[in-house]
Parts: sequence; C-alpha cells; structure tokens
Amino acid sequence: MQISSLIPETKSIRLSFKGTVGLVPTMGYLHEGHLSLVQKAKRECDHVVATIFVNPTQFGANEDLSKYPRDFKRDSDLLESLGVDLLWSPTAEIMYPPGYQTWVEVEALTKGLEGAMRPGHFRGVATVVAKLFNVIQPDKAYFGQKDAQQAAVIRRMVKDLNFPLEVIVCPTVREADGLAMSSRNVYLSAEERAAATVLYRALSAAKDLYEAGERNAEKLRERMKGVLSSEPLAQMQYVSCADYDSLEELDVVIGKTLLSMAVFFGKTRLIDNFVLG
Repeated sequence: MQISSLIPETKSIRLSFKGTVGLVPTMGYLHEGHLSLVQKAKRECDHVVATIFVNPTQFGANEDLSKYPRDFKRDSDLLESLGVDLLWSPTAEIMYPPGYQTWVEVEALTKGLEGAMRPGHFRGVATVVAKLFNVIQPDKAYFGQKDAQQAAVIRRMVKDLNFPLEVIVCPTVREADGLAMSSRNVYLSAEERAAATVLYRALSAAKDLYEAGERNAEKLRERMKGVLSSEPLAQMQYVSCADYDSLEELDVVIGKTLLSMAVFFGKTRLIDNFVLG
C-alpha cells in the first residue's frame, strides 16, 4: 500500500492505476463499518483508494474536533491488511490553503435533521467530498447508511454537478446488541454504552409497527419517542420519519422512507436510522 499526503503525488499514483478505482473516504479511527466499505470496494473495483482526513470544516464551534479519536498507525495497518492500494491522508493546510474561499452547498436537503442541528456541517462535508472526488477521480465511492443524510447530500451533489461516478451506500454495521458502530462510541461510559442500545430498540419498534401495517408517520415517530423516553440517560434531540430521497417529513408513509434520530448520552451525540420500504 502506498501512502501519500501531497495532492500532486496522490494524483500521480492514481494515474498509474489501470482499471476501475473505488474510493472509501473516512475520518480515521476505523471500525468494522469502515472496513466493510473497503471490502465491498475490493470486490467491485480493480483498485481501492482510502482517505483519512478529519475535516475541520464540518465541525461546529462547540463540537469535538480537537478530541476526535485518531490512530493513524492502527488505521493504516488495517487498510494495508485489506489490500488497499493507496491511502491519501492530507493535512488541513493542504486541503484548505491560505486564501481558500470556495464552498459547495446542497440547499434543500441540508435544511432539516442534522443540517438544522449542525449549521454549516454539510457545507463542509460536500466541499471536502467534492475535493476528494476531484483529486482521486474514482469510478465508485462508498459510504455508510448510518450517515443517511450525508449519503443523500452526496448523491444529490454527484447528480447536480455531473460527477462521473457511482455513489454506493452500504448497510450500517452494528454491534451484537444493535448499536451502530461509530468512532464516537469510544466516548461513552459503560453505563451510557448500555443505555445507547435504546436507539436500535426505538427504530425496531417503529419498524415493527410499520410491518404490522401502520402508515401514519406521526404514529411511527411517537413509537420511537416512547421507547427513547423509557431510557433515563437518553436525551432526545430529534426523531424523524421522512422521504428517503428528499428528506421531507411525511404525513403518510409511501415508498422508501427514512426513520432517523439523534440522541445525547451525556456529552456524546449519536445518530442512527432504518430504511423502510
């Protein structure tokens, strides 16, 4: 596996690859969810490029940029063991040099859910992903379903800006008790970790209601809220039952639908979702 940081070097290595290239963008501190994306890319592409970049422009003023977990040696060893061809790990100065002033914004899709709670977050996400696509020129790019709004924003950006690539959204990878794997799970105390399984239980309860025939979106939201309220350590920020593509809140569930939520456990904010239909 080759490792690079500078853009010219990265482009040169990329141009040496013959055949299809899959890109797996990450912020590092890899878990089985990230590795499942790499494995799928390996199955579908001739070459795989992974990136590790903790993107400062997607963190808010009161968020955890300085505390975000990092372990580059462990991450690079994992990626090499899976047969990644190139690991690109730029610095913030490389990605946003002095005088930087160009941003990518996806408008309607970023107004609700995470966008409402984290102003500017998706501007940072869309901009950095566009830059990754521009440098790597992948045929396919792989993202996890756990960050459902992020995936929707990137799909929209790729369509609107005519990027010549396919966005692959892969299923959320979960612990044995249902908790979605996340780099932020490391912040949870033992008590908070046990309590955090309420997200999966809440989503499962709403899915069961849907599968029993319920199509009233508000009743699905109320079922999720009811389960979340049973856990004293869970401080709900939002629950949603929205159209999968537009992310607009629904009155009646028709077609592909996203159930999602954001919940605090102490100072740790976790998100999770299920797709219906």
